[in-house]
Amino acid sequence: MSYNNLTLPQATAIQEELRTQLRFDLVKEQDFNTIGGADISFNKGSNQFFAAIVMLSFPYMTLQGYALARGSSDFPYVPGFLGFREIPSLLKAWEMIPDKPDLLVLDGQGILHPRKMGIASHFGVLTQHLTIGCAKNSLFGKYEEPGLQKYSESPIYGHNEISGYALRTKDRTQPVYVSPGYGLNVSQALAVIRKCVNKYRIPEPTRIAHEIVNQFRTGKLKEGYHKVIQNPELF
Repeated sequence: MSYNNLTLPQATAIQEELRTQLRFDLVKEQDFNTIGGADISFNKGSNQFFAAIVMLSFPYMTLQGYALARGSSDFPYVPGFLGFREIPSLLKAWEMIPDKPDLLVLDGQGILHPRKMGIASHFGVLTQHLTIGCAKNSLFGKYEEPGLQKYSESPIYGHNEISGYALRTKDRTQPVYVSPGYGLNVSQALAVIRKCVNKYRIPEPTRIAHEIVNQFRTGKLKEGYHKVIQNPELF
């Protein structure tokens, strides 16, 4: 898959089409045993991308395996169009995983997006897999700052409804922005991410993916799928 030659109007049209395929009613009971985390790394000024998807137990967050893949993209960095740069590389990593996680958390937006098509929604529609967006920065919607204590939350309003939550994952630290990508509803997405919070600002699935993908980018880890027999707690 490549989005390299798309214009922004063409990319917008693709987002509008994918939006019609969104579902938020596929989870009746949150009976999850595994959860994935996805992240991308690259060297500044390069069009080469390094993708990682980690597999963790849920809710214990024990590392079970990870897939590492290289890719490239010439699609420009434009807020609201992150999926067009990163998803081709992430799909390469995704295809390496023999047993997919029950759901996947991506470092970016879900439906907290002008067209409800952040990277988590985009990836979820393409793979037909449950996804959640957990972003470090706000892109879309209005909200009041949550309380300063860990686990404080505040609804984010967009598209005339609650589209996500600002969640404080650490005392007196900037919140993260949680929204469903595909398959789950808003409250289910928030409940999952709350269970992924440890002692860091970034929830464990994307935090561990970030650590591993940077080791891959710097040559410390090799491309491919790696099963972890015992969790050494390196990350």
